[in-house]
Amino acid sequence: LEEYRHRQSERALEKKRLQRLRHMPAVTLDGLEIELLANIEMAEDAGAALSAGAVGVGLFRSEFLFMNRRGELPDEDEQFHAYRNAVEAMHGLPVTIRTIDIGADKPLDGRGDDFETALNPALGLRAIRWSLSEPGMFLTQLRALLRASAFGPVRILIPMLAHAGEIDQTLDLIEQAKRQLDERGLPYDPGIKVGAMIEIPAAVLLLPLFLKRMDFLSIGTNDLIQYTLAIDRADNAVAHLYDPLHPAVLQLIARTIREANHAGVPVAVCGEMAGDPAMTRLLLGMGLREFSMHPAQLLRVKQEVIHADCERLNKAVDQILNCYEPDELTAALKQLTA
Repeated sequence: LEEYRHRQSERALEKKRLQRLRHMPAVTLDGLEIELLANIEMAEDAGAALSAGAVGVGLFRSEFLFMNRRGELPDEDEQFHAYRNAVEAMHGLPVTIRTIDIGADKPLDGRGDDFETALNPALGLRAIRWSLSEPGMFLTQLRALLRASAFGPVRILIPMLAHAGEIDQTLDLIEQAKRQLDERGLPYDPGIKVGAMIEIPAAVLLLPLFLKRMDFLSIGTNDLIQYTLAIDRADNAVAHLYDPLHPAVLQLIARTIREANHAGVPVAVCGEMAGDPAMTRLLLGMGLREFSMHPAQLLRVKQEVIHADCERLNKAVDQILNCYEPDELTAALKQLTA
């Protein structure tokens, strides 16, 4: 019982220490400003994001508007009000809204789609593939997103892009949605930014195309790890092989960050790695300057940021990226956090 009380007391002290960081800027020891944003699932989560000191929403998961429903999917007005509420709740801070990302571990209820019976849903008709196969539904969502952009800074994020044709179709549909709103006399931000999720190895290999066509990038590390290592995260037989520190995964992430930085294209990480304080220095050393995570993780990550020296980390990470043996990699990572 005494040990339990001691732990409770330590947790309370740690929480108090972290709360002091809320209004402190996320600046490294060598003076680099880092953007810490929040991942949210609904407008009501904006309060937690602001309480944690987030400087915006890096990922609004729009698919949660579509799930656990019985009957019709949300129409344009319902979606518009949900997005507008989130935008207004952030009081002028930027909100990045990802278009519907369904399939695999997020099947859509109330539809006749075969997500449940697909041999491998993670490789099937999901995310942007599904949206492009349902252009009417996709246009409805795009119009709602565009309308919300009249009430604050909004960016549109497209999941699971891998082909030039998918980029072309998506951008064409966004322009079509704008024309439809023009015909109705409804306002929107004509210069709204459109970005791509980098979560398939093919997207990393096609970075020159993505950097040319898209306004920003966001690395979805969860799926990038899954697809790089050919692992279904939902399959317990292989789940132990899921490894965010696999050398191939680290090289893909580092390549994306460094090429985007070189091209002057904003890049963020919005997967689980962004919210893991043990990964913060590694990502900073790769050149990452924008992290998006669950609000509950933000202050712990900020604590790592304000004690980090990016100039030193850059050199250490270069060494890590040349490690291929597990023992060698582990030793190099320990040096990073020493």
